[in-house]
Amino acid sequence: MRVLTRSLMLGLLGMAAVLPASSPAALAQTLTIGVRSGPESIDPHFTATGSHAEALKHVFDTLVWSGRGLELEPRLAESWRAIDATTWEFKLRRGVKFHDGSDFTADDVKFSIERIPMVAGPNPTTIYVRRVKETRIIDPYTVHIVTDGPAPNLPNDFIRLFIVSSKAAAGLTRESANEAFNSGRAAVGTGPYRYVSWQPRGELVLARFDGYWGEKEPWERHIRREIPNDAARVAQLRAGQLDLITRVPATDVATLRRDARLTVQTVDTVYLFNLEMDVRERANGITAKDGSALPANPLRDLRVRQAIDLAIDRPALAEVAMEGLGKPVNQLVTSTIFGFNKAMPAQRHDPAEARRLLTAAGYPNGFRVPFAFTNDRLPGDREVGTAIAQMLAAVGIEAQPNGMPAAVFFPARTRGELSMSMSGWGTLTGEAHYTLSSLSHSNDRERRMGAFNVLGYANPTVDKLLQDAAIEMDEAKRRKLLEDAAVAADADKQRLPIVAVSSAWAMAKAKVTLSPRVDEDTLAMDIRPAR
Repeated sequence: MRVLTRSLMLGLLGMAAVLPASSPAALAQTLTIGVRSGPESIDPHFTATGSHAEALKHVFDTLVWSGRGLELEPRLAESWRAIDATTWEFKLRRGVKFHDGSDFTADDVKFSIERIPMVAGPNPTTIYVRRVKETRIIDPYTVHIVTDGPAPNLPNDFIRLFIVSSKAAAGLTRESANEAFNSGRAAVGTGPYRYVSWQPRGELVLARFDGYWGEKEPWERHIRREIPNDAARVAQLRAGQLDLITRVPATDVATLRRDARLTVQTVDTVYLFNLEMDVRERANGITAKDGSALPANPLRDLRVRQAIDLAIDRPALAEVAMEGLGKPVNQLVTSTIFGFNKAMPAQRHDPAEARRLLTAAGYPNGFRVPFAFTNDRLPGDREVGTAIAQMLAAVGIEAQPNGMPAAVFFPARTRGELSMSMSGWGTLTGEAHYTLSSLSHSNDRERRMGAFNVLGYANPTVDKLLQDAAIEMDEAKRRKLLEDAAVAADADKQRLPIVAVSSAWAMAKAKVTLSPRVDEDTLAMDIRPAR
């Protein structure tokens, strides 16, 4: 970023003071938005958390881009094709510069792919390169990706393959990488914005990169202010301190729509809440209601899991807990996703049957179980989690609600410490294998599936269907395999789909317009000055 002298800075501020609020010159300088959560680091390979990737898409490009409706688009790769059963060819964009002026080439692609398994932290980004066996450089602008078998979804996985500079990030270890990126030393990308500074849980400051290969951004400076408190984000928007806010709480949507200075937009997203249960022999903290030990983990009994499913009133959660910004779901992907099973029936709500099943399983008085959920990640997570605990209490299960910040929740979940928990998941690649192979396949490091299945769930039928889908190049056959896997996994009731998340944005009508995305990413590249 260029350095301004004090006199020049004062002159610019003076000009801003006399320009009308709607002047293009005033509008084109800084875009400031309030987000509920931000990055965990500036290293794009550190975690797969959505808010992390959302922020770093400004600095680092991917090989393949996911459009607003999750359609695949060229990015750093201009084209791709399968040249045989286990090899994909990617033709790279020429003339792309990193922020330090160096050229982007195939070396950076190979380096980035091979780097991910070495530095990934919680919610590992290894799921995006798990099919890669070898990266071969054919020439500076052609790479061949050799996979561990037919990999029809590789381009979908590569929407999260962030490319870092092989020079700037060379030699970094898992221990040293975050410091190098957070300081800016290694934060060298090819994206439309350059890294300036970041305060964890505070502000991420970016500057327009005028050497960007694509369309020039209208914002000279972009500030992403992390404000977890919903009321505080709304208040700062109404006070004119922010141009746009994400994840408007449902309670404020109607009020903000009545404010003539603001515009509110909503969209159905690909995120949904799901509840998972520990089916290992020993689970943390599950006891009888008086605190005494139980002879076995009740969550291992299918009847208990079915009872928990029947106790949950999904329409009520969508309409009441989420105040209309949600929709009941019956499977782990939403209806626009490839592999969604249209034949699956809606989930039932039957508290009487739930109580009967608990009695049949040997728990007529229920039991006590810790119930963790995020409280700062997706709209309504706190409210939905709290409401589910109340619904379970109605059938005799004392689910002790424990809302956690995502930064605490996900590491604890990855360590397998949460016996019953609820969080959000988005099928960001647009196809169900991404979700089902991560959540419903048994945890199999050799096959690189089930990385997010940490509570002991395993079904050989589900595994076989997903393994076959992973290598099936025929689209119709692959769709059927995924649909069947959804049915088989649902029958086990280890992971319960709850409600899909709709999201709302509010913005200063005189300053900005937004083209929203179904993956809920809020990108400066989709925000334009109001005309």
